[in-house]
Amino acid sequence: MDTLSILAKAKLHLGTDWKIELVHYDEKRDVVDLYLSYVGTSYTCPETGQKAVLDDHRKQRVWRHLDVFRSQCYIHCRVPRVRCSSGKVKSIQVPWADTIHRFTTHFEYWAIDVLLANGNQYKTAQLLRCGAHTISRIMHRAVERGWTRRSLQELHHLSIDEKAYKRRHHYATVVSDPETGFVLDLIHGRHQKATQTILNRLVPGHQKPLVQTITTDMWHVYVRLAKELLPDAFLIHDRFHLIKYLNRAIDAVRRREVQHHAVLKNSRFALWKNPENRTEKQDILFEAIQQANLQASKAWKCREDFKAIFHTREIIQAKERLTSWLDQVKATGIQEVMEVAKMFQRHLDGIIHALVFKQSNARAERINGKIQQIKTVARGYRKFENFRSAVLFFCGGLKLYPH
Repeated sequence: MDTLSILAKAKLHLGTDWKIELVHYDEKRDVVDLYLSYVGTSYTCPETGQKAVLDDHRKQRVWRHLDVFRSQCYIHCRVPRVRCSSGKVKSIQVPWADTIHRFTTHFEYWAIDVLLANGNQYKTAQLLRCGAHTISRIMHRAVERGWTRRSLQELHHLSIDEKAYKRRHHYATVVSDPETGFVLDLIHGRHQKATQTILNRLVPGHQKPLVQTITTDMWHVYVRLAKELLPDAFLIHDRFHLIKYLNRAIDAVRRREVQHHAVLKNSRFALWKNPENRTEKQDILFEAIQQANLQASKAWKCREDFKAIFHTREIIQAKERLTSWLDQVKATGIQEVMEVAKMFQRHLDGIIHALVFKQSNARAERINGKIQQIKTVARGYRKFENFRSAVLFFCGGLKLYPH
């Protein structure tokens, strides 16, 4: 037996029951072909593990294997078929792959590594010199494996957010773990049926009392179902979205006043940014707006006062501070900010919890950035199933590898 055959026999874990009959190199195709055969004397049923009787051999099958000296490598074998005690005829299990798929376990490992490294299915297919459908199949298999292996027994915190995965208002509901930053699952749509399905899938009935917090925006479907399905959990409205609403109000005031006050021109980011993030030019512009004592600067102060009551330790204290802030906003008479305050009043409990608890959708928003990158690299997805597999593959924190 030559050196390559010895190496292949060891790496493929063939043992004594399998034999390498031939190693052939086709120089024209730049392909290495390994021809294997089963030489064992006993047979077992692949389903039950019981002894079985040889029935016949399948037609020759081919599996894509790891490259050998940059040449593509294929394994060829006529797999024995056995007759089980039930009378069914089954192909025996081969040690180098699943009999259903036409690539070896080693090739699957390598494909997952390359795909995780570059994040692009088509580039991975080009690098491995295989079809894009093969890489897609490997990705789907990896996600299915990871999904079955993952345990959600100690899931105490949830984040719910939406993400557009297709044009014309095609949304997905994304549920993630704010502690780890991993996507737990996603489902097509953000309506009641979709949200109810994904929450029941992730949190069965006996685990619902274990969930302590659920963080979401103010989308009425998410809020209502969070209260109905997880009544023991604290509903938290994400701080990111709360500040976003106030920023929009500030900008609405700025756009109204800029028609009469030239100092507000090009001042959006000077009013939006935190002091440490403003440029020198924006600092100068911000000081000029403050000295002008415009409603835009008063709206900015309302936002800063709201941020100041974050991380309040007690719920009662948070409620008092929030009530005081709402009265302060009402006293300003700024319509745009008052509309936001009215919305906060309607979602009072969720906002009070946002002031007390540390959980937020900050990691969920970063996940949305990663999901957007996945969409951009893939140039979009026609089927939601492919989109879901890609998101869980790259953002799910799953155990993807076989065995």
